[in-house]
Amino acid sequence: MKKSFFLSVPVFLLWGLLGCSPEDHHEDTQVPTRAHEEEVHLSEAQLVELGIVVKAAAATTLTLEVSLPGEIVANADRLAHIVPRIPGVVREVRNRVGDRVESEDVMAILDSRELAAAKSKFLASETRVELAQAILVREENLWKKKIGSEQEYLHAKNAFAEARIALREGKQALHALGLSEADVKMLSEEPDTALTRYEIRAPFSGEVIERHIVRGEMLKEDSQAFVVADLGTVWVNLTVYQKYLPSVHVGQTVRISPGKGMKEKTGVISYVSPLVEEATRTATARVVLDNENGQLRPGLFVTAVIISGELEVDVAVERTALTEIDGKTVVFIETDDGFAPREVKTGRSDETLVEITEGLSAAEAYVVKGVFSLKSELEKETFGDGHGH
Repeated sequence: MKKSFFLSVPVFLLWGLLGCSPEDHHEDTQVPTRAHEEEVHLSEAQLVELGIVVKAAAATTLTLEVSLPGEIVANADRLAHIVPRIPGVVREVRNRVGDRVESEDVMAILDSRELAAAKSKFLASETRVELAQAILVREENLWKKKIGSEQEYLHAKNAFAEARIALREGKQALHALGLSEADVKMLSEEPDTALTRYEIRAPFSGEVIERHIVRGEMLKEDSQAFVVADLGTVWVNLTVYQKYLPSVHVGQTVRISPGKGMKEKTGVISYVSPLVEEATRTATARVVLDNENGQLRPGLFVTAVIISGELEVDVAVERTALTEIDGKTVVFIETDDGFAPREVKTGRSDETLVEITEGLSAAEAYVVKGVFSLKSELEKETFGDGHGH
């Protein structure tokens, strides 16, 4: 049902309060009152000048959205805390914070006695294998010729097997310390001074975001030397409040606004935590974003909008149609003689449309552009543009 919108006390009540009859009212007595008819009357030229656009209210489908706060963080799948695999003294540091490194670049060099011992043990195992193999060949030939005993042959065979096992263990130990197969093969050609050399290498291409070592420092195997991050992609961790949890799912499209001067990004939710934090009663949803231009810096706060569903409504108007008069939400409707404000009740909304639950019917014409101008004209007319009535 339409509601008439009265903005002031009727004029005759004001006369009564002043103790006067209409006949006693003097022309020079000016009491600011609203006009009897709250309508704005405009000529065709004024309609064009003020940019008034009228549209019919209609049933529509609202796109429901959920707005969530979030923070950009480094992609943990492309983040490395680099530690030496063996203790040693820092001989050389080649990278600083902010440097770009490529995969397998040498970032620092340590002198390590433990590494020298592991290399020496491996080289000794190689020599023992060669010697054990030579003895085995000799004992096998003697046994076949009935010159040597079978016991000596079996003993040589066992010694060769044990030597090979020790060699494999030594090689695996070197691999565990970061030496490649090529590095191991080159050990026998290294000078003795290179036995202590331990190289800290970049695990992948990225940027040095932290450095915790200096030359001459003694590093333990659990000491963090560098942190390297590949910021070509970043994570956006969204804070999902308890009431929104049923509306947030993996695979949903998300619009992310990083802040002033930065373009809006679009991504897809790849993860929603199964647990809710006890202190905040919130869960985390994650979006992976491309960051080739480097503008999405870890630590930045963002706002994310998730399309959570659709809703059919009987009557909706554009957001631009709504305004407030005397603390009430109104739209301007088109009448036979002009435009009049109509109080309405609103419901759900999306980015551009608002549901009207009361005060406006489908197909009624309302003003979608020029609302502010009509509001200004209404104020002029209701107060007589400053002149007495």
